[in-house]
Amino acid sequence: MKKLILIALFSALPMLVFNSCTKSNSQTLASKTTEEGEEDGGYITIDTSQIPDDQFGESVRYGRELMMKTAYYIGPNGKNGQYLGNKMNCSNCHQDAGTKPHAFNLMSSHDNYPQYRGRENKVLTLAERVNNCIMRPHSGKPLPLDSKEMVAFLSYFKWISKFVPKDGNFKGAKNLEIEFPDDAASPERGKVLFAENCARCHGNNGEGVYNADKSGYTYPPLWGEYGYQPGSSMHRVIKQAQWLKSNMPYDKVLLGKPYLTDKQALDIAAYVNDDSQHKRPNPKTFDYPNKMGKPIDYAHSPFQDNFSEEQHKYGPYKPIIAYWKKQGWKAVY
Repeated sequence: MKKLILIALFSALPMLVFNSCTKSNSQTLASKTTEEGEEDGGYITIDTSQIPDDQFGESVRYGRELMMKTAYYIGPNGKNGQYLGNKMNCSNCHQDAGTKPHAFNLMSSHDNYPQYRGRENKVLTLAERVNNCIMRPHSGKPLPLDSKEMVAFLSYFKWISKFVPKDGNFKGAKNLEIEFPDDAASPERGKVLFAENCARCHGNNGEGVYNADKSGYTYPPLWGEYGYQPGSSMHRVIKQAQWLKSNMPYDKVLLGKPYLTDKQALDIAAYVNDDSQHKRPNPKTFDYPNKMGKPIDYAHSPFQDNFSEEQHKYGPYKPIIAYWKKQGWKAVY
C-alpha cells in the first residue's frame, strides 16, 4: 500500500519548470476559497475532521503530526527515528502545519512540484524538497524516499492541496511583500527592535525556549548551535523580513495586517542574520551554482553583478534591482 501511495503522489505532480490560526482542534485558517469553500473573499477553513478514515487518512494525520511535532518524532532523540540535527519543528516557520496564510504556506506545494530550484540548479521532486528542509534548517540527514515519514509528509501535502484553486492563485499563498527603503538594513537598529519585540520569547541571546518535555521548542532558537544554517531561506534578510512582517510579533500582528513596518522587519532580520555577532551551524558549502538564479540577498559570491557581499546581504537593494532590470535580467528575492 505504501508503494501505491507513493506512485499516486508522484504521478499526480505536474511539471513546473523555472518557477520558483487555528480555530479549533480540527480547523485551521488558510486563504481564499476553492470548490470546497464559500467564495466570500475570506479564508478557507481546513477541517481535519474531513481526513478519510482509511490508510491514506492515517498517513495524512501522521504527516500533519510530523509538521507540528517534527523533533518529537524524528529529532535527535526522535521516537520514530533520528533524522534532525536540532529540535525545531516544521511549523516553527510553516505555521499551522503549513496552512497559515503568509507563513511559508505549503498548500500548493503538491501541485507545484517537480519544480526547478535555483539553490541546486536542478528540478526537484517534492520529496527532495522535503529533504532539502531537513538537511538545511534542521541540519539533518535525508529521509529515505520510501519511509513512513516521507510518505506521510507527501500524503498530507496532497490532502491539503484539495482546498486551494488548481492554479495555486489564492490570497496568502506567499509571504507579504516588502517595500525597500533607500538605505541598507541595519543590524544596530535591529538589535534595539529585537530587544523590544522578540527577546521576551526567543531570549536575549536568541536561544529560544524549550517546551515542557524538551522534545522541541515553544519558541525556536534564532541563532547558535541549534539554529538554522546559512543555506536556509530564513538566513536571507529579505526573505526573513517578509515572514516577520507577516507573522511577528505573534501576539500583536493580525492576519494580513502587519505590526512591524517594512524597514523594522528588515532591520530585525539583519540583526538576527548578522554572522559577525551570531554563530550558527555552518557546513561551509554554498548554494546557487547558477549566478543568474541566485537571490539578490544570498550574500555569498560570486555574483552576476559587481555589488559587494555586504550590499547583497543588507542592501540597499534598490540599486541592485535597478541594475538587473537595466540588463534585462530578473532579480530573485
